[in-house]
Amino acid sequence: MKQLFALLLLIVLLGCDSSNTSHQKTSKPNIVFLFADDMTYHAVRSLGNMEIHTPNLDRLVNGGTTFTHAYNMGGWHGAVCVASRTMLMSGKSLWRSRESETAWRDRDSLALQQSWGKIMSRNGYNTYMSGKWHVAAPADIVFELARHVRPGMPPDSWRTRSEEQKEAIANYRSNGVDLKTVMPNGYHRPNDKNDDSWSPSDTSKGGFWKGGKHWSEVLKDDALDYIADASSRDLPFFMYLAFNAPHDPRQAPQEFVDMYQQEALTAPVNWLPEYPYKDDMGNGPGLRDEALAPYPRTEYAIQTHIKEYYAIITHLDAQIGKILDALEQSGKMDNTYVFFSADHGLSVGNHGLIGKQNMYDHSVRVPLMMMGPGVPAGQQVASDVYLQDIMATSLDLAGIDKPDFVEFNSLLPQAQGKTTNGSYDAIYGAYIDLQRMVRKDGFKLIVYPKINRLRLFDLTKDPKEMNDLAEDPAYAEKVQQLLAELRQLQEEFGDQLDLSGLGS
Repeated sequence: MKQLFALLLLIVLLGCDSSNTSHQKTSKPNIVFLFADDMTYHAVRSLGNMEIHTPNLDRLVNGGTTFTHAYNMGGWHGAVCVASRTMLMSGKSLWRSRESETAWRDRDSLALQQSWGKIMSRNGYNTYMSGKWHVAAPADIVFELARHVRPGMPPDSWRTRSEEQKEAIANYRSNGVDLKTVMPNGYHRPNDKNDDSWSPSDTSKGGFWKGGKHWSEVLKDDALDYIADASSRDLPFFMYLAFNAPHDPRQAPQEFVDMYQQEALTAPVNWLPEYPYKDDMGNGPGLRDEALAPYPRTEYAIQTHIKEYYAIITHLDAQIGKILDALEQSGKMDNTYVFFSADHGLSVGNHGLIGKQNMYDHSVRVPLMMMGPGVPAGQQVASDVYLQDIMATSLDLAGIDKPDFVEFNSLLPQAQGKTTNGSYDAIYGAYIDLQRMVRKDGFKLIVYPKINRLRLFDLTKDPKEMNDLAEDPAYAEKVQQLLAELRQLQEEFGDQLDLSGLGS
């Protein structure tokens, strides 16, 4: 009965698509999606960060259109990337995509037929993925060809913590534990300039070096192989190329590490020795990302992490350059759209935080570039969008009617300057039941429900989110307006967290 029902629904799904299931010669454009992990919006040189070297991401910025205010909605556990990628693959918003994640665990799930890759395949595309996956849907079902399907992050020492270590880390304040004595290798570092416990180019540390070749280079090689094969075929292709970089452990060949002099790198202007609400918002040292640097944070430690972050991004950029070169040499570029984005941003010292499990722009805002025929070169669009709009945009480019269940919008009309439709009146953010956020009309309200704490920022005057206005009587009305907006967004996106007691 289950198989019969699945067959009937599949027939309905196929009937709703705008083209048939056979791969036929077509003029449809190729779609290439380059996806980074843990890459904040300001880690691109041509977008204003003059300390980092990203010549190939600059090619995308200068050769296409950049959406400078693209956001991820958040996550339902510490691995924010899971929710981000599930939204992207399902086309559904944060809490409804979680339902897809549950359904996808069944390889016969009907929900799999609604995934991004399956929609493209049914509409004449040869579909391919390589790299980080980290969603419940089986990659070899969603895509026709999947190579080197990677986990959420390269293996490291955090997974081998003993029960004693876990308890000591979780209760370090009450037990008076010196964290550096219980952290696994690669964490809570560097303690000072003499700390040589870690080297990003040391291949014996495993991580990105596991298997003998850096994972970013393996992904690049996979992409070049596929492009060479695709260049001899008439079928349009959809490539989903997901780098694990620049996620930690942030490792790169020594030549890339040597490109950055630590003393020349500046710590963020909003860096703090310790974020005052870190434990109440779920960002204490028991959260793996936050355990990477020592407590209290030091300027030297933050500079070290920034150096390693920039080095692995520049190494990632070099691989992207080779993929772009191969596309140009294949003769397919005139009918190819290239997207670049990341699943979320990263703190790397901003606000005294290291990870992405927070609602500040450095962690929820990502770079988003698109380049291809008819897309204006060197254009920057400042309207608020979600990174998951890339999925809807690809359907638009492919001439596929957007299914009713896809909640995100095509970026194409805005990129072509035809309309501002497709941007969002307000941006919603959430992390478990510990944080909520709304961004609207140049202001951002962050909520920590467990401690009834509100934080308000005027992003026009204070883009680094340093001056909290929530207690200022002059902004009392603005706080209430944004709280009302947040509750409306909760209802729209199926967020069940009760915020009724806030702001009273």
